[in-house]
Amino acid sequence: MHRPSSRSRRVLAPLFTLLALLATVLTAASPAQAAVPNRFGFVLWNGAAVVASGTTPAATTVVPIGVGRYQVKFPGQAVVGGVAHVTAINTAPHSCQVENFGPSGADEIVIIRCFKVGGVLDNSGFSAIFSQSSGISGFGPFGYVDTQSTGAIVSQYNAVGAANTVTPLAVGQWLVRFPGIGSAGPVDGSVQATPVGTVNARCKVANWNSIPAEQRVWVYCFTPAGAPMNTRFTLTYQQKVSLYGPSYPPKYFGYLWFKPPVGAPTTNFNSVSGLGVNTLVGAGAGLFLVTFPNIAFLPDTVQVTAFGTTPDFCGLNTTWAHIGADTVVRDVNCFNVGGAPVTSGFTISANSQF
Repeated sequence: MHRPSSRSRRVLAPLFTLLALLATVLTAASPAQAAVPNRFGFVLWNGAAVVASGTTPAATTVVPIGVGRYQVKFPGQAVVGGVAHVTAINTAPHSCQVENFGPSGADEIVIIRCFKVGGVLDNSGFSAIFSQSSGISGFGPFGYVDTQSTGAIVSQYNAVGAANTVTPLAVGQWLVRFPGIGSAGPVDGSVQATPVGTVNARCKVANWNSIPAEQRVWVYCFTPAGAPMNTRFTLTYQQKVSLYGPSYPPKYFGYLWFKPPVGAPTTNFNSVSGLGVNTLVGAGAGLFLVTFPNIAFLPDTVQVTAFGTTPDFCGLNTTWAHIGADTVVRDVNCFNVGGAPVTSGFTISANSQF
C-alpha cells in the first residue's frame, strides 16, 4: 500500500484541519442543534389597513369580523401548537388579546379582540406575532408556554428540550418555570405575556428571577375592573435571541425591561451593539420613548407587556418608526384601570425578520 511521503503529509495536514473544522461547524448546525422556529409570522394593523412593511409572510391579511374583532391570516404557516402575542396600538387606553389561534388548511389563523376601558369591544390598531418551535436549539435560551388557567399546558417549547411547568398560586396568579435555560443572575432576557379567550383580561409579568437551574416568571391577570382573574395565557421568554425563536446567524432584535422610576433599564440588549445601548426616556404622563439602535430592518414587530403587581396595563401610543438605522418607539403608553396615564414598569421587545 502506498504511504504518503513526509512532504505530502505536511501539505495535507492543513487540509485535514480545515475539514475537521468544517465537520465541527456542520455538526453544530445539525438537527440536534437546529435553528427554530418551524413557523412564524407577524403583522402590523394601523386601525384601518395592514402596514405591508411590517408584515411577514408578505401576503398576511387582517379582516375585521366585528367591532374590535379581527381575523389575522398567516399564509402557509399552519401548524399545531405555538404561541401568539398582541399589543394594542392606540392613543387612548386600549388593550388587545388573542381570542384563539390555530391552523386552517395551509394557513395559521389568529383571532384578535381589542377593548377600551371598561371591557367594551372597540376598534384599535395592534401588532401581533405567532410562532411555533420544536427540537433542541444551540443558539440561545428561549421558551414559551400556552397554558390554561389550571396550569394544564396546551403547547410549549424549551430550547434545551426540558419540560416547562405552570403552577397556579391564587386566583389570577401563576408561576411559570423554564428549566435548563437559567442564568446565574442578575435577571437576563425579556418576557411577553398575552391573555387568550373571549372575555376581556389583561395579563402582565408580576415578578421574574433567574437562577442557574431555570427562569421563573410570575404572571398576574386581571379583569377590566382590576380584580384578579383566571384565564388562559401565553408567555414567551427570550435571552439574546429573537422573540420568535433562536436562529443563526443572529437576527436584528433588541429588548429591555423597565422598572420605575425612570432611569437605566433593568435588562437591556441589542443584537447589533450588545448590552446597554437601547435607551428609554420619559416622554410625559404614562409615556416612554424607547430607541433601539441599528436594528431597523423590515419587516419587524414590537411587543409590550406591563410589569408589576397592580392592574395597570401598557401598549403603544402609535406605530413605531425607522429613523436611519434605528427603531424608535414613540411611545409606550401605560394606564390604570380607569384609563388615567400612569408610570408603570414594562418589558418591550423589537424584532426583525432579518
